[in-house]
Amino acid sequence: MQPSSYRIVEIPVRHRARRRLHLEGTPPALYAVGDIHGCYDQMIEAEERIRKDAARRSGGQALVVYLGDYVDRGPQSAAVLEHLTKPHDDGLARIALCGNHDDTFLNFLRDPSGWMYWLGPNFGGAVTLESYGIDPEEALWRDGAGLMRAVPQAHQSFLATLPVFLHVGNYLFVHAGIRPAVALHDQEDEDLIWIREPFLTEGPGLPLIVVHGHTPCAEPELAPGRIGIDTGCFATGRLTVLRVDATGARFV
Repeated sequence: MQPSSYRIVEIPVRHRARRRLHLEGTPPALYAVGDIHGCYDQMIEAEERIRKDAARRSGGQALVVYLGDYVDRGPQSAAVLEHLTKPHDDGLARIALCGNHDDTFLNFLRDPSGWMYWLGPNFGGAVTLESYGIDPEEALWRDGAGLMRAVPQAHQSFLATLPVFLHVGNYLFVHAGIRPAVALHDQEDEDLIWIREPFLTEGPGLPLIVVHGHTPCAEPELAPGRIGIDTGCFATGRLTVLRVDATGARFV
């Protein structure tokens, strides 16, 4: 089946909300990739797994959905964003969703003094700056304009325009999850990129299977109404890939 058998449309949203996407039709093969967190080598290896699997199933054509958190913690955030922003001719169509780390990195670039906690050990932003050749200590004294000049405009535009979910049939691909039992058009961006509870305990509360990252687990988590595929790549070296098709969902 060829890529022209489907199209991506934007769902109307309120002012200032990030884009929400809906897939009409059927992609040749669809794969979701968990949180990358600066792990460039593992991302390239995951894409190779996808290409090999898609070659057996759909002539090498595939739609890859990245679930967000491309930066922080791992050593090569700049290389990850460069890879995701440049054009490719490898049979893989790519949709990158927004994670909380991506959103916070952009906010830090725009207002360093207001988002200084991004540099702390819990968030892991310092290593992201280092991947751009920026000394984190020096960043404390730079103004926002100076920081933004050090990060390619293509990377900033990419971060600013990331959508927050992709709806495909009875699947929803999103970074963190959703507010249970709240209609998709009423979901808040903050929940879509930050939520844990009550989503992790209650599930979506809608007739959907939510494929998400954000909450790292030792193994992919299969729970009623949701599949969590953040396996903590920056700490474990394991980047999980999930294939979704008419027969269900399987790990690659």
